[in-house]
Amino acid sequence: MVEVPAPEPSYLRLRASGELAARARIASERLARCDLCPRRCRADRRAVPLRGTVCRVGARAVVHAAFPHPGEEPCLSGWAGSGTIFFSGCNLQCVYCQNWETSQERRGREVAADELADMMLDLQQRGCHNVNLVSPSHVVAQVLEAVSLAADWGLRIPVVYNSGGYDAKTALALLDGVVDIYLPDLKYGDGVAGRRYSKAHDYVTVSRAAVREMHRQVGNLALDANGLARRGLLLRHLVLPGGVAGTGKVLRFVAREVSPSTSVNVMDQYRPCHRASEYPEIARRPSEQEISLAREEASRLGLNRVDAADRDRSPPG
Repeated sequence: MVEVPAPEPSYLRLRASGELAARARIASERLARCDLCPRRCRADRRAVPLRGTVCRVGARAVVHAAFPHPGEEPCLSGWAGSGTIFFSGCNLQCVYCQNWETSQERRGREVAADELADMMLDLQQRGCHNVNLVSPSHVVAQVLEAVSLAADWGLRIPVVYNSGGYDAKTALALLDGVVDIYLPDLKYGDGVAGRRYSKAHDYVTVSRAAVREMHRQVGNLALDANGLARRGLLLRHLVLPGGVAGTGKVLRFVAREVSPSTSVNVMDQYRPCHRASEYPEIARRPSEQEISLAREEASRLGLNRVDAADRDRSPPG
């Protein structure tokens, strides 16, 4: 990680040129035959009733909650919280999802673009260090429209794109210069696991291409003088029991094909949720030894370890 002066969020430059509003219009038009995530359902998401989508979310985003989150990585939560907006629905179908009520049952309420923009501005007003968009891969069009409005109305904090890693390069192209900090999961090291546990046979191919593109856009993670993330890529990898996630393959890919200076959070909070009991090999927590070996591998490869447990929430000064 490098230290940088606190720059203006990149989306403000696109706003000034008119490009941000143009991208929002382009993305909205693509909802007519949606190809904004790797599923490429080609469904008309403006239609009522909605048919033929994996995410089951229509023209409006569905939001479960929005609040200052103190429990993200320290460089995101800082001392005032990360301004988290949890979207309902998902383009993955993880059998062990810890938020399955939100992702699979879509608990929450539909919001128009101006309401979503108001949420972003409210989080900024409450002192949050960033707007943290959680599970946004299926609502890229809605996010772009809201960010465009919020920027017009005074949004000035970084945008964090916090995804499951299953992101289409077509969507990422529209987000280039809009997102300041990419925070994707990199879940698996082989396609068998992606198909078995997230119902995405191409997860590894898609997520690796997405992570490369994210890094191309924003580079390695950069912090300001207060230790807050301002720009860059921060990867997450959840350790699953029995090594089924292919952690070694994931970390070697990151070190060799993304950047040896990539910041990575090797996470230990897996617990069997949702339908995990139907899969005996993941129906338990990972052992302390499995967690330690994963973190040792990240350190051996020279990756920057970022652990959410290591935090000082005190404000500067």
